[in-house]
This record gives sequence, structure tokens and C-alpha cells, in this order.
Amino acid sequence: MHKEVLRSIAGIEIYPLISFGIFFLFFLGLIVYVFIANRQHLHEMSQMPLRPDAADAATDEAEGAALYDSKLW
Repeated sequence: MHKEVLRSIAGIEIYPLISFGIFFLFFLGLIVYVFIANRQHLHEMSQMPLRPDAADAATDEAEGAALYDSKLW
């Protein structure tokens, strides 16, 4: 039944070609990006979640101290 519904749609045969083209261009672009990307930049980006930022650490410390001071003992 589904085949008959799809066959009755005019121009339906172009959609698989369009989706394959998008798929192919995306991965071709990704491969090109990987080969021309700056290795140092990629390494720095991969290390970002692992290293603490000095400004964030100072802010967290100040918030922790303010929270501690605001408690009623």
C-alpha cells in the first residue's frame, strides 16, 4: 500500500537524490575541514573542558565564601 501512495506522488524520485547529495556534501566538507584545520587550535579546544579557568575559580571561591557567611549558625 505504501508503495502505491509513493508512486502516485509526482516528482518523488528526486528526494532520495537530494538527500544523498546533502549527505555527501556534508561529509565531504567535514573531511576537508579536518585536513585544513589548525592542529594547535583543535588541541586547545579539546583541552578546554579539562583545565580550570582562573576567573571561574575565583568567582566560585567568592560565591562559596558568600554562601558560607550568609548561613545563620
